[in-house]
Amino acid sequence: MKRKKKSRFPAKYVLLIMTILCFVIIGCSVKLSWSGTAANTAVGYVIIPMQKGINYVGGFLSDIRDSFVSRQELMRENEELKEELTGVREELNQVQIDQDELNQLRDLYDMDQTWSDYDKVAASVIGKDSGNWFSVFMIDKGTNDGVDEGMNVIADGGLAGIVISVGPNYATVRFIIDDSSNVSCKDLSTDDLLIVSGSLQSMNESGLITFSDLSDSDDAASVGDQVVTSSISDLYLPGIPVGYITEMTLDSNKLTKSGTVATIVDFDNLEKVLVILQTKDSLTEDEGE
Repeated sequence: MKRKKKSRFPAKYVLLIMTILCFVIIGCSVKLSWSGTAANTAVGYVIIPMQKGINYVGGFLSDIRDSFVSRQELMRENEELKEELTGVREELNQVQIDQDELNQLRDLYDMDQTWSDYDKVAASVIGKDSGNWFSVFMIDKGTNDGVDEGMNVIADGGLAGIVISVGPNYATVRFIIDDSSNVSCKDLSTDDLLIVSGSLQSMNESGLITFSDLSDSDDAASVGDQVVTSSISDLYLPGIPVGYITEMTLDSNKLTKSGTVATIVDFDNLEKVLVILQTKDSLTEDEGE
């Protein structure tokens, strides 16, 4: 036997009937102004909760919309702030670069005034050896600018090195911290002579170079004394600051002292230098004449 299909009343009709019923109740309530009647009771139990529900849903949806709009605005403002921050950082970086360059130019000017007796040319460092410390570097001035081999190079108010080779528009300079560098110097406080020697190993270990053969019979020399180039040097002009004594020990011969010197020049961050356009040989010849 075939089972009869259960009749199902469409849900849309149920919803339609309930809607019509609600409107009828609302209409009757408004038109007759029934107060305290069954219609008001129906409105109180049916319509008001429905209205509250609709208002709640509407408010919830409105809050979601406002939240979404606010989030979109915040994201847009965030992107704008990021772009502004990037621009400000670029401007600050450029200001810092300009300030560093200005400071370097001021230092060069001060050195130029200090060594006003000599002709000089400013140069930029355009190449260095690899490694933590380097022994030679290249500058952007050469024979076209009057630069020649044997000319002294100064930076940061002190001796940086000496020109060892030169081209039309470039020159190679050997640092005084190079292992093959030996500079005849004197203690500015006592006039005692000493030899300042380059040492890349010492620079790597302590950031210092070494000195030896300090004749100090009166024990007058002391830590902190300034060391400058001496007049008996074959390669370097006299009186150029080299550094400061940081440590001294008496040698085994009991006659001389050795120790370390902190250089005036910051070799690790060297960018601008001055080349003195006069060699020690030419200075000696001028004095002889």
